[in-house]
Amino acid sequence: MKINNRLKKIGDLVDANSFCLDVGCDHGLLDIYLVEQNKNIRAVASDIKEGPLNIAKENIKKEKMENLIETRLGAGLDTYTDDIDTIIISGMGGKNMIGIFKDHLEVLKKVNTIIVSPNNYQVDVRKFLIQHGFYVDDEVYVKEKNIIYQIMKLKVGKRTYHKKQLFFGPIFLQKKEPLFFEYYKRELLSRNILLSMLPKNYYYKRFITKLEISRISKELK
Repeated sequence: MKINNRLKKIGDLVDANSFCLDVGCDHGLLDIYLVEQNKNIRAVASDIKEGPLNIAKENIKKEKMENLIETRLGAGLDTYTDDIDTIIISGMGGKNMIGIFKDHLEVLKKVNTIIVSPNNYQVDVRKFLIQHGFYVDDEVYVKEKNIIYQIMKLKVGKRTYHKKQLFFGPIFLQKKEPLFFEYYKRELLSRNILLSMLPKNYYYKRFITKLEISRISKELK
């Protein structure tokens, strides 16, 4: 079954022998891809909406994977059970992701791997998970329909990061792949536009935006 590059990159980060909870599974394509890799991976395809979940059920049935992929209807981590060791969330805003984790902080003490691909507020998601006992194991970029996405894999454990690593991502800084520069050229442009539009009395927002412009500009040199 064909999946897009973003889902494939996420799937390729999942460890062999994992039991995953795919939050917001949509049509279950990622879960099918995971099982197809023959890495002894099991998955729970979870969604808050019945419509997409029913399509996921049909797709899973079509591929004869009912014994390896379970479907569960529910919001966020409500569908989590203690046998799951890996959480996957993608395709939603970063603030929404943080809200999902905050609703079930106890789950963060039980799983060993979290893979996220927020549509925005990536820095906030990274900081939040690091503050709750995870370190960045890997980070990858993927370009899909001219949109560049960040994907982060975090594992249980403590690491100390400086501000630049938290902002850009420690692995992204190490790799410095071409998409890193393309992504931050776009970010620099959007921040310059934002700064030009911000009212003069938005002192704190202007200060933060200028700080980020300076930080990004230095890294692009």
